[in-house]
Amino acid sequence: MSDETLPREAMEFDVLVVGAGPAGLSAAIRLKQLNPELSVCVVEKGSEVGAHILSGAVLEPRALKELFPDCDPGLIPLATPVTADKFLFLLDDKKSVSMPTPPQMHNEGNYIVSLGNVVRWLGQQAEELGVEIYPGFAAAELLVEDGRVVGVATGDMGIGKDGQPTENFQRGMELRATYTVFGEGCRGSLSKQLMSQFKLREQCDPQTYGIGIKELWEIKPEKFQKGLTLHSVGWPLQSDTYGGAAIYHFGENLMAYCFVVGLDYSNPYLSPFQEMQRYKTHPAIAPMFEGAKRISYGARALNEGGFQSLPKLTFPGGVLIGCAAGTLNVPKIKGSHTAMKSAMVAAEAIAAAFAGGKPDEVSAYTDMLKESWVWAELHQVRNIRPGFAKFGLYGGMLNAALETYVFRGKAPWTLHHPHPDNESLKKASICKPIDYPKPDGKLTFDRLSSVFLSNTNHEENQPAHLQLLDPAKAIDINYKLYASPETRYCPAGVYEIVDEDKGAPKLQINAQNCVHCKTCDIKDPTQNINWVVPEGAGGPNYPGGM
Repeated sequence: MSDETLPREAMEFDVLVVGAGPAGLSAAIRLKQLNPELSVCVVEKGSEVGAHILSGAVLEPRALKELFPDCDPGLIPLATPVTADKFLFLLDDKKSVSMPTPPQMHNEGNYIVSLGNVVRWLGQQAEELGVEIYPGFAAAELLVEDGRVVGVATGDMGIGKDGQPTENFQRGMELRATYTVFGEGCRGSLSKQLMSQFKLREQCDPQTYGIGIKELWEIKPEKFQKGLTLHSVGWPLQSDTYGGAAIYHFGENLMAYCFVVGLDYSNPYLSPFQEMQRYKTHPAIAPMFEGAKRISYGARALNEGGFQSLPKLTFPGGVLIGCAAGTLNVPKIKGSHTAMKSAMVAAEAIAAAFAGGKPDEVSAYTDMLKESWVWAELHQVRNIRPGFAKFGLYGGMLNAALETYVFRGKAPWTLHHPHPDNESLKKASICKPIDYPKPDGKLTFDRLSSVFLSNTNHEENQPAHLQLLDPAKAIDINYKLYASPETRYCPAGVYEIVDEDKGAPKLQINAQNCVHCKTCDIKDPTQNINWVVPEGAGGPNYPGGM
């Protein structure tokens, strides 16, 4: 019997939660609040709770206060009450105009937070209630028996690059449960399998995504405006590309800068990372960074499909919650509150299922979510993001104003997302290359020095977790038709064309650089790149400020 066929150890729980993010931990906490006798386990692929959590982030505390009625969000480390909202339209590389902040983006009563610190705090609350949390355990395989999910298996450790067991080989573990809750976040690898295997996306629009790239800066005290939130649209993106920037001042002299590009963009020469860098050179923006020090970097895909793109949320043996399902409110640029609430509703449905005979499928979750404020909130803004895709920046802003002020979310129609993001690229032959300026190393940077700040680490002797389903397509399609867009949309320099000067170009994958953003899994034109989990604890290790 080979090492890979050795039996795996198994652990049994009442409920297993995959992912220790805001949703996963909220589900675990709510379950223990409702029924302390339930055994609840959370597995997390990051080296610690919060290691892979990246966000803007402004927290609307509604769900948190429902989960902990006596909680003061201001006690969470670095949580800073919002004191001012600003909104800019960058007209070109020189001009800008201040505009009224859209109603959905008003932040009175909200907090600028490190989402990593929020989940670290939630993890402490969960453990105090008796939840078992296992960081460094990457859920790599669905366990499905007789058409029902019965848990997950963690990945084998100690597999070499050649796919063979090394002397450090260790079998993964089976984690079995009556119900499994998937809170992997945006484009979770197991959630993607679930949607395919159980046909969860048959009755909804394709999901559409954005990539959010973030830098954390320590700025001069005289430039620090504690509690400031600034959002902008326009330059450097073209009017047919959705996106924008956010700058938040929080903690003590900390400034979070996040730039988002919708992954339905069409020009294969576009580089979200380079757009993010040149944004900082605008005269309205650059002074904020004078004398500042960049201290961290990261990137993560985010769901932008909203209400129309929500899949079926239940299947035999489990449920989808939070960003694994796609509950982000795009116009608000917030998803933690809806993720947490969806998880709490799921927990309430599961607790009721245990009290009522443990049905195969917790279908009550969907009905309960439809009665919650999450459903109403997402429905109200359903037409805003697809409006930008349909009408461009200026038409999208007009549509958003009509939806907000005239129809108030009750328009008698619903706009749709017509196709997934991987189908939106145009051929390179009909697109204009973009001339990006070289980084100066003070305000603007390259990708490799940025990845260094993310503390990304992967065990080198392991199979690449970025898999080409058909290696020939990397050159025959991506290179020849689209000028290898993966070399530009990846914010970590994972993909590189080598030997081009020899007339024999080939794709080199530097998997050790991967910050787990999932952009390649989303944007590859033929869906030829499949992102799977690396060994547990691999990937970025974001500090408390991210």
